[in-house]
Amino acid sequence: MTDIFPETTVTSDAMPLTRDHLPQALALSRAVQWPYRAEDWAFAFDLGRGFGVEMNGRLVGTALWWPYGDDFATAGMIIVADEAQRRGIGARLMDALLADAAGRRIILNSTDEGQALYRKRGFTPFDNVIQHQAVLAETPELDPALPLRPATADDRATLMELDRAGAGMDRTNLLNALFAMADVLVIERDGAAAGYGCVRRWGRGVVIGPVIAPSDEDAKALIAALAARHVGDFVRIDVYRSGGLGPWIESLGLPQVGEVLCMALGAPPEARDGVRLYALSNQSLG
Repeated sequence: MTDIFPETTVTSDAMPLTRDHLPQALALSRAVQWPYRAEDWAFAFDLGRGFGVEMNGRLVGTALWWPYGDDFATAGMIIVADEAQRRGIGARLMDALLADAAGRRIILNSTDEGQALYRKRGFTPFDNVIQHQAVLAETPELDPALPLRPATADDRATLMELDRAGAGMDRTNLLNALFAMADVLVIERDGAAAGYGCVRRWGRGVVIGPVIAPSDEDAKALIAALAARHVGDFVRIDVYRSGGLGPWIESLGLPQVGEVLCMALGAPPEARDGVRLYALSNQSLG
């Protein structure tokens, strides 16, 4: 490959990412075969903060982070163009991101290529995320006895608290944005929501998540009901390996196609109150 950025080229310092950068950011993600649409980039950008690096006036790297309450953050959409590799751009981006998010415990999901960079900055592994996806060919088996229903505006406060308990972080801004665009189902027990799941347009089709539930069976019920709405669509779901749902999700016709390492700077968030986060909204936002 011809090096279009010779060694004498001056590389910019990491600078704040702006909305004007988004078309070039989309091109970067497409070049590494990540399935983001322009709408997905805009959604993530509006919820967080980001940095970019330019060479010869062209965007060649991005890194974003999202604040969750006062104590936590997630980081993602960390991309360096192939032709700009091995120039310290990833390090510049991460150092700018960490300085901006200083004082927070940060989690991210790393490809094999990124792990050395993150380990050098103090990140340690705590789980894995498994990516399942395919065109869903058949309707999953549903249990009509399980008390599922669409979420209503009256559920919002309860769902926010369930999410704080299951994710271990205050993700109010993310949930407000998701609830405005996603189909949301809840499990109702004793007159109140006991768990919830979302499905929305994203990437090549739809993505299921987040899913917060008190048990594996409840999580399966939510996932199956959400998937049943999208037979014939391209369906993706990202789940924690520790949740143990991978083999069951494969039985729905959604094979595992990838796996990333979950890493944390500081102690990772912990679920409480008998609920947990089974499926992520996506790998960057958590």
